[in-house]
Amino acid sequence: MRFRRGPQAVLTSAGGALAKPALALPAGRLRRPVASSRKIAWRYAAPIATVHALALLALVPALFSWTGVVLCVAGVYAYGGVGINLCYHRMLTHRSLKCPGWLERCMVGVALCCLQDGPASWVAAHRLHHRDADEEDDPHTPLVSFYWSHVGWLLVRNPAIRGLSAYDRFARDILQTPFYMRLERTLLSIWIYLAHAVAYFAAGTAAALLLGENPRAALTFGLSLLVWGVFLRTVAVWHITWSVNSLTHLFGYRNYETGEHSRNNWLVAVLSNGEGWHNNHHADPASASNSHRWWEVDPIFWMVVLLERLGLATEVIRPRHLRRE
Repeated sequence: MRFRRGPQAVLTSAGGALAKPALALPAGRLRRPVASSRKIAWRYAAPIATVHALALLALVPALFSWTGVVLCVAGVYAYGGVGINLCYHRMLTHRSLKCPGWLERCMVGVALCCLQDGPASWVAAHRLHHRDADEEDDPHTPLVSFYWSHVGWLLVRNPAIRGLSAYDRFARDILQTPFYMRLERTLLSIWIYLAHAVAYFAAGTAAALLLGENPRAALTFGLSLLVWGVFLRTVAVWHITWSVNSLTHLFGYRNYETGEHSRNNWLVAVLSNGEGWHNNHHADPASASNSHRWWEVDPIFWMVVLLERLGLATEVIRPRHLRRE
């Protein structure tokens, strides 16, 4: 897969002392990708609307529990970090590292619990984004609008990024794995998500019963884990992932001139385990690390290093400026 990197990337401040402030976006706006239609993609729109509605149950006082809150916060970093950021993004999309097949499939299972589609669909859209970043064919550039880049692009049909022909063009290597092909051809990914939701509810209910709670209180506790640990966590991971598409192409600073509008955004970086150092990523997309300065913390790369030391990750690609040393 060939990625367009734009002009040669260079540091904007000598010695890495201070980064330049964000540059202003051009006044003009792009049209939506030609391939996108105005027909609603119900496969995406229906789950997004449904899970957002279910997440609002967190406002019901009876469904509040500190255990649910802990599971929600921990799940944002665990599911989003391992499943989406490490597996879907750095390992499958950019091939920044390799893991044993069994571990890779376990991570894909974690990613499916984020309800962000199967790996081929996710990879195809992201590779197309890198090829045409902030140009008309970019699936989710904020130069169309903030709403479009954040979620609007998911709600309408776009055969350029969805469908087996698009996957064959941009994610052929992914589809060579029969399990990943099955995820695209069937509803297995939905069943995996539903199964993990049921597991949260069942585990919470069973634990409460074992601790002596009456059946009604046990069911309420199980529901609290479902609402907070699954639905609200899913919505939080969605918006964090979507913020990488929207906010990090609008607000932040730039270490590199990359030919598009990617930026390093510290807030998104904190919420996403390091994905917010997006300008660094566009400058060197093959790297397993997005941290190019000492303050740019990247917990996902720490996890990659740990896996490497345990012998569970190989062919880990370091940042280009370190590879030159």
